[in-house]
Amino acid sequence: MLRDTLNRPVKDLRISVTDRCNFRCTYCMPFDEYEWIEKKEILSFEEIERLARLFIPLGVDKIRLTGGEPLLRKDLDKLVARLTALTGLRDLCLTTNASHLAEMAAPLKAAGLTRINVSLDTLDAEKFKRMTGRGDLAAVLEGLSVAQRIGLLPIKINAVIERGVNDNEILDLVEFSRQNGFAIRFIEYMDVGNANQWQSGRMVSKKEILEVIQTRYSLRLTGRDQESAPSVDFELTDGSGDIGVIASVTEPFCFGCTRARLTADGKLVTCLFSNDGHDLKTLMRSAATDEDLLEVILAIWTRRADRYSEERLEAMHSRKGYEPRAHKKIEMIRLGG
Repeated sequence: MLRDTLNRPVKDLRISVTDRCNFRCTYCMPFDEYEWIEKKEILSFEEIERLARLFIPLGVDKIRLTGGEPLLRKDLDKLVARLTALTGLRDLCLTTNASHLAEMAAPLKAAGLTRINVSLDTLDAEKFKRMTGRGDLAAVLEGLSVAQRIGLLPIKINAVIERGVNDNEILDLVEFSRQNGFAIRFIEYMDVGNANQWQSGRMVSKKEILEVIQTRYSLRLTGRDQESAPSVDFELTDGSGDIGVIASVTEPFCFGCTRARLTADGKLVTCLFSNDGHDLKTLMRSAATDEDLLEVILAIWTRRADRYSEERLEAMHSRKGYEPRAHKKIEMIRLGG
């Protein structure tokens, strides 16, 4: 099995299918306009399928489709059908803001998609509009309802918690998920990309999140689903729900990270916080053979030594401190989550 310099295999491939998004979430892409990738530079479905097929023999058995907002990519169900047909792929998941899920859930399920993660940070319609810049909470809730009704399950809710913004809704989000049969994952506010002007004081830690939850609910630790899983999971002791916390800032899990990422324009990235990627698209479009591409991928992964979150925590605890603006990173709109 392919392993990097820290003996980590490659197991998960996250593929951004577009850099476009119809939201402008404050923690991800807060500016109204961006310099979008030209359409001709975006990987085609054929190119995505080819790269996915090459990664599977190297150890990848899970693929997650991301964006931008992946449901903005036309005919996404056709890509899903291509990927679910790949021999050796065990799991295909989609992360979405669910704004277009109501109309896309049925064709995606018919194409073979079995589960989704939905980003939902607030249940307050006015706050939702402020946090997303332009989103409609009602459309998201309708998308969740449709997906659940047609059996596009399981559904996980992802909620980024930011101090002074939505930290007063932790219990409401737990109750919403519990009542509707959704699992929920709370995410510590991270310094993804460069645009969100991250400050550690705006982060609500895993410890604080759990303390709030336990004022109302009794929890039982179930641990990580796998060593490489980003979420530490809990279950409500009455059996009515599952809760996880992704604590990339306060409890880094670089040691178990098995994730590779493909940007919408075909760059292989080995860490969520990378400042650059390795161009596979140009190789493909220059008549590279599968063997040529595999040689490059092998070289990239075997040299991988990323441990950004661990280094960030070390810096935060050091005398010098951590300065996020000194670390340029690929924006989330191109990289995906």
